[in-house]
Amino acid sequence: VDELAQKLGVDPIDLRLQNGVKDGVKAAYGPTFANIAYLETLQAIKDSPHYKVKLGPNQGRGVAAGFWFNIGGSRASMAMMAAETLGIAVEKVRPIVADTSSIGFSMLTGGSRVTFATGMAVVEAANKVIVDLKSRAAKLWDVAVDQVAWRDGQAFCLDASKDVKPFTLAKLAAQSGRTGGAISAESAINAQGAGPGFAVHLCDVEVDPETGQVTVLRYPAAQDVGKAIHPSYVEGQVQGGVAQGVGWALNEEYIYDRDGKMENSGFLDYRVPVASDLPMIEAILVECAPNPRHPYGAKGVGEVPIVPPLAAVGNAVSAAIGVRMADLPLSPPRIVAAMEAR
Repeated sequence: VDELAQKLGVDPIDLRLQNGVKDGVKAAYGPTFANIAYLETLQAIKDSPHYKVKLGPNQGRGVAAGFWFNIGGSRASMAMMAAETLGIAVEKVRPIVADTSSIGFSMLTGGSRVTFATGMAVVEAANKVIVDLKSRAAKLWDVAVDQVAWRDGQAFCLDASKDVKPFTLAKLAAQSGRTGGAISAESAINAQGAGPGFAVHLCDVEVDPETGQVTVLRYPAAQDVGKAIHPSYVEGQVQGGVAQGVGWALNEEYIYDRDGKMENSGFLDYRVPVASDLPMIEAILVECAPNPRHPYGAKGVGEVPIVPPLAAVGNAVSAAIGVRMADLPLSPPRIVAAMEAR
């Protein structure tokens, strides 16, 4: 798309904005897109101050957009959703990871489905706990269950004839032995309703014309995340995807000798980015299209940010040296060879 924009003499983001997918458009593989924020993610990069920086000699800018049909996450995200549902402080929730023999068989924990799928189960289980707590409060107050309301982490008696104070979760738990034993609930679900995610990345680079060494100068990454349950975790996933993608684009490759033996089988020779190889990666979280099929609007985020970096870096390096690079990685020997051929 950047090549087309260059030939047409138009801004590469404007070209994408004119032709970008939106709600109601049918995807190439069948489903119809709904609740997506691709255009807003493009606009977020266009509005970024990084996009307005003027480039100097031997510098280039690349833009790329990516998509993944998500179905990310951690214990902290689960705790936050449980706390929100129960109406209590997140510090009061302690997630415990079970082993596979203590639960039924389910889909794997991987990719971009943890916060989405497990979060749905957590919320459902927390709602079952609320039903149980209301029943226990009704028993202690000697009223019908429909005369008990749960809000802000407390049970309230709606029966005007009862002059009673609300029960906190802690007070109900303290009396659980009198009302039926341990307070617990479980949920087994087949999570459906995945929310697709889009990402737009901007990469500015500088190429040393003598050595072909590439320095990444700026890298903002905007992503349609639905609702970021734990924003700093989401930012970390976006930054991690960018770091991995930059490594693929610039350095990472298997090198074999004539006998088929790998010559760079260790991390001393198989070059991956370290902190000093990267700028501060700015993660821009676009939250205008929450996933309506998730209780808190979550979309998977872990895989989306690995899609655009190779193209974004490739476009930036090609613009910097004036030669269209078509093979990865964009290692110094390849860049020098391309410049010499030019």
